[in-house]
Amino acid sequence: QVQLKESGGGLVQAGGSLRLSCAVSGRTVSTLVLGWFRQVPGKEREFVAGIYDGADTVYAEPVKGRFAIALDAAKNTVYLQMHSLKPEDTAVYYCAAKWRDNSDFPWWGQGTQVTVSS
Repeated sequence: QVQLKESGGGLVQAGGSLRLSCAVSGRTVSTLVLGWFRQVPGKEREFVAGIYDGADTVYAEPVKGRFAIALDAAKNTVYLQMHSLKPEDTAVYYCAAKWRDNSDFPWWGQGTQVTVSS
């Protein structure tokens, strides 16, 4: 069983930066595929960024060049560094984990709110 706990959300002005953290317990982060997702009320949850094999990353088009996902193996934590934030980045951000052979993410955190004011 894998447990995930996000932190670091908050209110920021457009153009600002935030770093989200996701503390992982139950498995070593380097053995998992980890992802960040976000959801706005009334809309489907969408993929933001993912990291696998410890260092390979993938990003959704709207965040490319602005967001960066990274692991800290010593802290067993995955981060999402967000720069040049826009009002449309406002959402609840979720951390998720799966084994590489899984098609879906079975483990999710509780989410952290990010609000970007214009």
